[in-house]
Amino acid sequence: MEKITDINQIKMEVLKKTAEYAFNGTIMEKFDEIPFEMIKGIKPKFRCCVYREREIIRQRVRLSMGKLPSTSHHEQGSTQIVHVISSACEGCPIARFTVTDNCQSCLAQKCMKACRFGAITKTPRGAYIDPHKCKKCGQCEKACPYSAIVDTERPCRRACPVDAITIDENDLAFIDENKCINCGKCVVSCPFGAVSDMSMITNVIYELKKEDNHVYAMFAPSVQGQLGDTTTSVLKAGIKALGFRDCIEVAYGADAVAYTEALEVAENLKIGKKTTTSCCPAFVSLIRKHYPSLTDNISTTVSPMVATARYIRKRDPKAIIVFIGPCIAKKYEAVSEYVGEINMVLTVEELKAMLEVKNINFADYADSSSELATKYGKGFAKSGGVSASVEEVLREKGIEQELKILKCSGIEECKKALMLLKNGRLSEDFIEGMSCEGGCINGPAKTTELRYNQKIFDKYANAERENISDNVEEMKMSEFNMHRN
Repeated sequence: MEKITDINQIKMEVLKKTAEYAFNGTIMEKFDEIPFEMIKGIKPKFRCCVYREREIIRQRVRLSMGKLPSTSHHEQGSTQIVHVISSACEGCPIARFTVTDNCQSCLAQKCMKACRFGAITKTPRGAYIDPHKCKKCGQCEKACPYSAIVDTERPCRRACPVDAITIDENDLAFIDENKCINCGKCVVSCPFGAVSDMSMITNVIYELKKEDNHVYAMFAPSVQGQLGDTTTSVLKAGIKALGFRDCIEVAYGADAVAYTEALEVAENLKIGKKTTTSCCPAFVSLIRKHYPSLTDNISTTVSPMVATARYIRKRDPKAIIVFIGPCIAKKYEAVSEYVGEINMVLTVEELKAMLEVKNINFADYADSSSELATKYGKGFAKSGGVSASVEEVLREKGIEQELKILKCSGIEECKKALMLLKNGRLSEDFIEGMSCEGGCINGPAKTTELRYNQKIFDKYANAERENISDNVEEMKMSEFNMHRN
């Protein structure tokens, strides 16, 4: 399994402390004590001093309680999920391009000639790049015959696929909410753990503690494998033990989405209209924020999360619905587009913290129930799974129209496909967009290494039923609105 880093350990410890006090009903009283409980004494463990370490913990606790780490840069009422922990943002080089000791002070001076801004001078020790004049064009790096100039761009900026991160006047990272798609790439790339997602864990626990609660958990198929080698029914039993009234797998909703989306795609084929999937919220945000002219091409079918929520609420109008998965962008989808339908979202990391605090062990539960979802519904968790499900529905319905599909694994592939569509050069009819390479099982809030996730996921997904149409009819998903409001 993937080795847990100090960053992950710190984040998990904060989540566990927060969950523990939330379950005990003392979180407001203990809020200020958590940094001192985690950082004892006067010797620093991971930063320059214990005072900075405690401030980092304090800001992380605020995030775990659903609060902004600080009030700077963001206004109240923002739907932004990913935030910079300012006290942790340090240590990254300010100058992007740097001359290393490999510089040979060559006579050709190709780096100086390549720079159009006069940022490079020759010194007795080699070339020097003035960071105040450098425009970060990268031409000097390309020109150097000794590869003596290196690109040391901040990892968060390098990871961001939509150029949403800039550096402010204090040399701290700043996220532009108008560009950010909350994909979580910056969260996993920052070596200082200075970028993190806002949590709803205390809100969930608050609802669970109510008498006669109507709180329902629904977990994405991508959760399979994230918490060990457990069957779907065992996962349900363990999650329900936290106090949920019931627990349902979102693969059920995925079957309904595949059914509805396939019929929509078939209709679009008749009129020559291209369609993009709507299940990945980061992909949908990418289109809306960076390719707005293509918004009409997004499938009008809701995501599996929303479909499952509507199914639950049809059974219980009082339902408080909590989605669980390794995706950070799902939080953004819930608070920006489906307020009132999806009440809260937990990542697998947050679920794990709650399970550990309550000493819930999946080994204590037996596999006891058959499932309604199909292997295609579960397949939504992996890249290519959505299109495979759509194709299967078309076969089941006897629709013989040829469907050309472009499967995009990762944001960069998604951007290339959307650019082709925007320029009228896309030969395919249907774009499946997944912001995470490999699909949802590789989400930024995953708890185990991808290869392990895939092994366990495939083991159970392949054992499920195959007929999507029968499953949709059995669940009667067609009785309510499957389209975006």
